Amino acid sequence: MLDLMPSLGSWRPAVSGQLCAVATIVGTGGSVPRPMGTSMMVSEHGEVLGSLSGGCVEGAVVEAALEAMRDGGPRLESFGYSAEDAFAVGLSCGGELEVHIQPLGVGSPELSLFNGQSLTKDRAPAAMALIRRLGAGGGVVVVNDPVRFRAMESEELAKLVGNHPATLFAAAAQVEPLLQGGRAGLVRLAPPEGCIDGWVTTDRWAAESQEEDTQPEPITLFVESRLPAARMLIFGANDFGAALLPAGQLLGYNVTLCDARPAFAQQSRFAGADQVVTDWPHRYLEAEAAARRIDNRTVVCVLTHDPKFDIPLLETALRFNLAYVGAMGSRRSHRQRVDALLDAGTTPDALERLHSPIGLNLGAVTPAEVAVSITAEIVAERGAAGSASTPGFPSLKDTTGPIHPAPIHPVPQSLTQEDPWT
Repeated sequence: MLDLMPSLGSWRPAVSGQLCAVATIVGTGGSVPRPMGTSMMVSEHGEVLGSLSGGCVEGAVVEAALEAMRDGGPRLESFGYSAEDAFAVGLSCGGELEVHIQPLGVGSPELSLFNGQSLTKDRAPAAMALIRRLGAGGGVVVVNDPVRFRAMESEELAKLVGNHPATLFAAAAQVEPLLQGGRAGLVRLAPPEGCIDGWVTTDRWAAESQEEDTQPEPITLFVESRLPAARMLIFGANDFGAALLPAGQLLGYNVTLCDARPAFAQQSRFAGADQVVTDWPHRYLEAEAAARRIDNRTVVCVLTHDPKFDIPLLETALRFNLAYVGAMGSRRSHRQRVDALLDAGTTPDALERLHSPIGLNLGAVTPAEVAVSITAEIVAERGAAGSASTPGFPSLKDTTGPIHPAPIHPVPQSLTQEDPWT
């Protein structure tokens, strides 16, 4: 439901007190258009807020939601591709979705929590999580600080799982990693009279290895967690930094531009950054680390081209567990940079994490193209495979030869062999 928060407060059916139902993706398999946690609201008159698949299953979900509101009970619906029946409701991408549908009456905890949030249409809290109990009775716990949430100290969570210490202990072991990782997941817990071991699934409604007829009815929780935006720190107030700034924001990063030279950092073209800092780069990074304002999702892009800034900055950055550290420069600059970092005490293992030259080998030349190259490498690096290379476009750090290809001038068809462009 977190994805609906910016809009639900102004959605007429919810504001007017209509009966509603929330449909949430709680399990996925194969290729699917939207991730776990994506939700859609349906009013008693069939009005819809949000989308689960971009259109291929929405109609069936609306019908199921209306039925759930009529009979007053939650339900689980499955959608997948059917090769046998071309007209069956399913996903053309071939994936599978498990959708939980929960009726929400007037004054339900789920709707009440939104009315209590100070939200605008375009802004949701930077950090927030929901722990919902699925099935009969429902219930929800709102977590305003997912990273620091301690399940064993939460009276609300204890009440949600039945005020049994063993069940709460099992919930804590599974809920906290999801909250702190900013992820969505399904947690199933044995009831107090059974075994205390629960299990969590992040891609299916239930673990296939469990035998339905031999297990007690579990307590099912669905966790959604959103953390503050990850940070991108751009060092270098130049053309490349100006191009990378909006590209980083497009990917959802909170972008800081830092340069030690006030005359460069204070140019109006950098005013769109979330923060503009005038300081020595390595000193600023050390201060942010000491203040715990960087973490393992933080991206550092060094674009200064100046060893007096680059070397102390990279030596500092490679001491931290950051998501990505990249540095711009030629291959000659890279060799000199590596030698200087080794002399400064940086280990070879740490240097393996340095993306230098920065970016994927896309043939980028202009600042805008280089920004695409850098962001493409960042996306590849944070992808599920954890690899910074894509077929046909490896990282520049993993290749040899010129960084910038020789320009190819287009030849108008009207030119003859005697024309100078041929």
